[in-house]
Amino acid sequence: MQFDIWTFCMKKFLILGIIGLIVLMGVVEAQAQDDKSGKRERKKNLVVKEWNQRTGSNTPYLDHITTYDELGRKVEEIEYASYGQKKRTVYEYEGTSLKCSREIEYNYKNHATRIKKFEYNADGTKAKQYNYKPDGKLESTKIFEYNYK
Repeated sequence: MQFDIWTFCMKKFLILGIIGLIVLMGVVEAQAQDDKSGKRERKKNLVVKEWNQRTGSNTPYLDHITTYDELGRKVEEIEYASYGQKKRTVYEYEGTSLKCSREIEYNYKNHATRIKKFEYNADGTKAKQYNYKPDGKLESTKIFEYNYK
């Protein structure tokens, strides 16, 4: 009879442990989502300017500007060189989606040099990236593969 009580207690302990683990995983996931939404919240309508300063010089120069929209999504990045704009990338989204659907890269003359379009998996990870020339011709396709260990 003692053996049956021992088995019963162990099963109960195991079930409670599993339930505790599930609850803990939910809390961790909720915190991760809060962190993501918190970061996005802080980026709403934000413009970040990055400045560089050469050693021995007192004059900083603009290196990079990143602009975010009212939803906290990155909408533009501009990289500068000594002669001015080096490269600019514009990010486009469908509706209120947080996943970038298209990127357009521009050169220093502000002419489009490449257009990237994206497809996503059901879990939100990138599935495919299509690279187009400015004339709209498909140049290459990149396929993303995820192997979780």
